[in-house]
Amino acid sequence: MPRRWIMHVDMDAFFASIEQREHPEWKGKPVIVGGLSGRGVVSTASYEARAFGVHSAMPMSRARTLCPAGIYVKPRFALYKSVSDQIHGIMLHYAAEIEPISLDEAFMDITGMGTQYPTLGAIGRAIKAEIREKTGLVASAGIAPNKFLAKMASDMDKPDGLTIIPYGREAAILAPLPIRRLWGVGEVTERKLLDAGFRTIGDIQRAAPGAVERAVGSQAALLRELAFGRDDRPVRAEREVKSIGDEETYETDLTDEAAIRRRIAIHSDVVAARLRKKHLTARTVSLKVRFASFRTVMRSVSFEEGTDLAEDIEEAALSLLAKIPRTEPVRLTGVTCSNLGEEMETPSLFPDRKAALRRAARAVDAIQEKFGKDAIRRGFYMEEELRRKPEE
Repeated sequence: MPRRWIMHVDMDAFFASIEQREHPEWKGKPVIVGGLSGRGVVSTASYEARAFGVHSAMPMSRARTLCPAGIYVKPRFALYKSVSDQIHGIMLHYAAEIEPISLDEAFMDITGMGTQYPTLGAIGRAIKAEIREKTGLVASAGIAPNKFLAKMASDMDKPDGLTIIPYGREAAILAPLPIRRLWGVGEVTERKLLDAGFRTIGDIQRAAPGAVERAVGSQAALLRELAFGRDDRPVRAEREVKSIGDEETYETDLTDEAAIRRRIAIHSDVVAARLRKKHLTARTVSLKVRFASFRTVMRSVSFEEGTDLAEDIEEAALSLLAKIPRTEPVRLTGVTCSNLGEEMETPSLFPDRKAALRRAARAVDAIQEKFGKDAIRRGFYMEEELRRKPEE
């Protein structure tokens, strides 16, 4: 089985950054979003405001004392929700499922994406770049073996950060950090641990059997697991999927026709597998091509019946590609399926080609699920790997 990789994407100063985007004259100025009454609290402070000591959950009266020249704004949650949905849609270009945990942060399982990107860092940079390009906002990202570490990693180099915690380094990276960085350690638990002599996560790692239990009781088992970077929770989707896509921004622009068609074949294969995983079919296929000049062209075509076959999606996407004049190198390609419906089996007395293809596709899905994505692959994946090797 391939190693699991989880990414946590966290928008930097989300509400305040949106307000700065909406009011360009506020760029570079301290913006504080929150309740404006005397009893209000700060929801989000821009990094310019944080330099004055303002932070979220602070009483607004205290913020005004620390930063009297700040720009104070009432929250516009409908706008923030709209932008959040847009960001989640972008993330679904890179993973079959995402797990939003608030408007400004979400988890995604990127296991197996290494076949499309040369490094984990390239995946993170691609997501951050697309978010910035489409929303004008900055995200920080963390990539790690599990959700706990990915969330911690996304907070290590803010703003505009990208941190990767590799396998085998979990405990060493955690050891010097203060105990409050562990999930579940609030003020009360932190005080109990400090009183017992635990100041860093490394102290918990080195603790004698029973020492942590005496300090915090039933919480000890979870804290010890987290202290060593162990967290088996899966990413769980919590939103209705309206489209499923896959796209890639290339570190080197593509000029070769065969390479472009091969990337579209890979996009189609990835999208089809994601449709089958969710037991969905699609009636609309969209192709996106961005050129070196950043000119972007999108084309769509619809079927009478839904499909979850890579062959159908690829054929449709390539037919769309043929209609797009190309006079400059290609920076990005993407294939998205929409107009989704539930997968339906239609019994037939006579076997047909599509039924055979669907059985074969599901057999491949089952093998990859059991043995990993590299256990069985279509030939164009190997061709793409050979193309990339000179670049690495």
